[in-house]
Amino acid sequence: MLEIAYQMKRISQSIAETLSVRQAQVDATIQLLDEGATVPFIARYRKEATGGLDDAQLRTLFERLGYLRELEARRVTILSSIEEQEKLTPELKRDILEADTKTRLEDLYLPYKPKRRTKAQIAREAGLEPLALSLLQDSSLSPEQAATEFIDPEKGIGETKAALDGARQILMERFAEDASLIGRLREYMLDNGQLSAAVVSGKEQEGAKFSDYFEYSEAISKIPSHRALALFRGRNEGVLSLTLSVAENPGGGHPCEGMISKANAIRQQSRAADNWLLETVRWAWRVKISLHLELELLSALRERAEEEAIRVFASNLHDLLLAAPAGPRITIGLDPGLRTGVKVAVVDSTGKVLETDTIYPHVPQRKWDHSMTRLAALAQRHGAELVAIGNGTASRETDKLAAELMQRHPELKLQKLMVSEAGASVYSASALASQELPGMDVSLRGAVSIARRLQDPLAELVKIDPKSIGVGQYQHDVNQGRLVRSLEAVVEDCVNAVGVDVNTASAPLLAQVSGLSNTLAQNIVSFRDEHGAFDSRKILKQVPRLGPKTYEQAAGFMHVMNGSNPLDRSSVHPESYPIVKKIIAETGCRIENLLGNRDELKALQPANFITEKFGLPTVVDIISELEKPGRDPRPDFKTASFKEGVESLQDLKPEMILEGVITNVTNFGAFVDIGVHQDGLVHISNLSNKFVKDPREVVKAGDLVKVKVLDVDIPRRRIGLTLRLDDKAERKPAAKQRQEMTHKPHKKPAQAPMGNSLAAAFAKARKD
Repeated sequence: MLEIAYQMKRISQSIAETLSVRQAQVDATIQLLDEGATVPFIARYRKEATGGLDDAQLRTLFERLGYLRELEARRVTILSSIEEQEKLTPELKRDILEADTKTRLEDLYLPYKPKRRTKAQIAREAGLEPLALSLLQDSSLSPEQAATEFIDPEKGIGETKAALDGARQILMERFAEDASLIGRLREYMLDNGQLSAAVVSGKEQEGAKFSDYFEYSEAISKIPSHRALALFRGRNEGVLSLTLSVAENPGGGHPCEGMISKANAIRQQSRAADNWLLETVRWAWRVKISLHLELELLSALRERAEEEAIRVFASNLHDLLLAAPAGPRITIGLDPGLRTGVKVAVVDSTGKVLETDTIYPHVPQRKWDHSMTRLAALAQRHGAELVAIGNGTASRETDKLAAELMQRHPELKLQKLMVSEAGASVYSASALASQELPGMDVSLRGAVSIARRLQDPLAELVKIDPKSIGVGQYQHDVNQGRLVRSLEAVVEDCVNAVGVDVNTASAPLLAQVSGLSNTLAQNIVSFRDEHGAFDSRKILKQVPRLGPKTYEQAAGFMHVMNGSNPLDRSSVHPESYPIVKKIIAETGCRIENLLGNRDELKALQPANFITEKFGLPTVVDIISELEKPGRDPRPDFKTASFKEGVESLQDLKPEMILEGVITNVTNFGAFVDIGVHQDGLVHISNLSNKFVKDPREVVKAGDLVKVKVLDVDIPRRRIGLTLRLDDKAERKPAAKQRQEMTHKPHKKPAQAPMGNSLAAAFAKARKD
C-alpha cells in the first residue's frame, strides 16, 4: 500500500508540474476520474474540486495520467525482473526509481532484459570476459599476447583471433548497454543529426509526387510534422530511402566514436592495445549503436509528427463541429450531380424528412425550367426558408439554379448556402442511415444529410466517422488508435459544450453526452418513442439502465426545451436546483420571470448563496446560466457569397478579391473554398503582415474570409491566395510556396512552427 501511495504521489507531482497547477487540484481530479466522472462533467460541474481546471487542462491531465501509470507499471515489472536475476544493486534501483521517461527506463533495463544468446554472451560462456576487461583497463597489454592465454579448442577458441573477436563482442555489447552513454549519444544525434532522403533507383517516374525529396537533407530536430510524414510515406511506398547521419569532426574522426572512447578512457597514445580498442569502438558504433539510435530517433520523429498531425486534425474538427448552425428552419437540401441528376430533400425544423425528389437541370438532360418549377413547388408547399447546396460536382451549376429560383420567386424569401458534403456519401451508405431513413434510396440520403448539417452541423456530423470529414493532414499515415481516441475526445467535448435537446437528439448525438454509452443512448430514444417527449429531466431516471451515477454525469448536458420545469432547458445541473430556489426566495421572482432577467440577476451577490457543497465558481456559473438559459457557445450564423462568374480555375485572375470559407488548416497554411471546385492555399507567410507561428492563431475551419488571388497553376490545379489584401509587396507564386513546404531546406529553409521540432519533443520529455 505504501508503494502504491508513493507512486500516486509521484504521478500527481509530475502532472502538477506539467500543468503548472497545485498538486491538490491534480489529486482531486484523479479521484474524480477514478470514480467514473468524465472530463466534460468535471470541467463544468466540479470546479471547486479542481480549482477551476478547464477542459483543455483536464484532457492533458487525463492523457498524462495514462502515460505515467503505464510508466509506473513498467517500472515495477523491470524492478521485479532484475531482482529475480539477483542483479538489483542499490544504485541501479535508485536510477530506475528516478527514471522519468520510458526511454530512460528501457536504457537502464537493456543489460538485464532477457534476450536470445548473443555473440557476446557466447564469448562470456567461453570465459573471454577477463580478456576483454583486462585490455580495456590496461592498454599497455598486447592483445595478441594476452589472447594466447585464452585459447581453448574445447570451448571453440582455437586461435588468438577467435579469442580477440569474442573479447571485442563483449566490449561492444558493454558500450551499447551503457545507459548514460547511450543517453548522451542520443542527445548528440538529436542536436546534430541530418536526415537525408534519396530516390530509389528506377522509381523516378513512379514516385514523381515525391520529387521534392529526391535530393533532400535537413536537421532532424527541425523537420516539421507534414514534411516528416511525407518522407515516411515516400519510404513506405518504396520511392525514398532515408538515412540519418552526423558530420565528421573538422579534424577527422567521428564525434560519436569519440564520445564512446572518452566514456571508456580509450585514446590513441601508441600503446599496444590502443588501435585494437579504437577499432572496437568503431565496430560498436557502426554495427550496434548507430543503427539502434537511428531507428529510435526516426521512430520518435514519426511519433512526434503523428502527434502534431493528430492535433491539427482535432483542432480542425473542433472548429467544424462548433460551426454556426442555421437553426430550426425548414431546409431544402440539394446534392448536386450531372448525369444522375440533383437529389432533393426537404426537412422540417427538426430534421424530419418531408419530401424528396430528383431533378435534371444540367447536361445531358438540361431540364432547367422544369427543375426550377419543381423546386419552387416544393418550397411553396413546405414553407422552406433555406437551400443547402453540397459543394461537390456540379455545385456551382446548381448554385446558379438556386440563384435563378430566388430571382424568379422573390415571394418565397429563400436563402441559399453552399455546404461541405464531405462524408455525406459515407453516412448515406451506413447502417445508421438505413435505420434513420428506412426505404429511402441511398442517393437521396446524401441530400438529407446536407440539409441537416446546415441546420445543425454538430448534430449531423457526429453521425459520421470523423476521419471521413476531410479536415486532416496525412490522417491515414498516423497511428489510427491514437487518432480515434483524440477525435472521440473532441466530439465529446463539443457535444457537451453545446448540450443536446433530449426530445430531438439522435442516438449517435446522445451517445456523446457525458456518461452515456451507445446502449443507453438507444434506450433513451426507445423510451421517447414509446412514452412520448420527456416532460422533465427527472423522467430520465425511468430509462432502463440509466442509474444514479449516469444521471449525475449526463443530466446537466441534456435539455428539455418545453417541459414543466423551466430550469430543465438550461445547463444548470439538477443537483444545483436548491441554489436556484434560494435565489428565487432572495429576489421574490417566479422562475419564469427570473430566467433572462439580467438586471435582477446582476444585482445578486453570489457569495450569499454558497453552501458546503457548492462554492463560488458554481454559484457564478448558475447565475450566468440563468441570465441566458440554454446559451449556445457557437457563433452567429453567417454565409459566404461566391463571386458570380467565377466558377472554374480558368475564371481566376491575379489580384481578384474573393470571399471564401476556410476548409482546412495545416501547419503550412490554410485552404480556402472560393467556389471553383478546387481549394486555394493561403501559405503561412501570407496569412498576416505579422509573423505567424501557427496558422490557427489567425484562422480556423469554417471561417469566412476575403482573399486575393496571387497566381493560378491550371495544369497542376493549384491556386495561390493571400489574406494580405492591402500588401503591395512582391509575393512568391503558389508553386514556389509549395516548393518551400517540402523542398531542400538546406538550400532555402521553409517556414515551420518550432513547436513541431523533435528537439522540443525530447526537451518536453526530459522536463516531464
